[in-house]
Amino acid sequence: METNTKPQINTNSIVSLTLGIVSIFIPIIGFITGIIGIIFYKKASNQIAASNQGGKGLAIAGLICSIVGVISQLFFVLGIITFMFAGTTVDYE
Repeated sequence: METNTKPQINTNSIVSLTLGIVSIFIPIIGFITGIIGIIFYKKASNQIAASNQGGKGLAIAGLICSIVGVISQLFFVLGIITFMFAGTTVDYE
């Protein structure tokens, strides 16, 4: 009879990774999912440190994807704002 010695993977780390990937590929909503992914990373890392669960790598990957998603969404919004005001001119007469 063989016992399963593999540690259980933390669910919050999987959620963090999923939200991080979603934050990269979905415009505008990705900013919100990226922030939520960072929150789930923090929850997962605290739970992994307190217990002997696996999924630390998934949680770190979720953090990285969430940060990349949030930064890319900020650049997206700044690009839209720049594009909207690029055609305006100011007359100083």
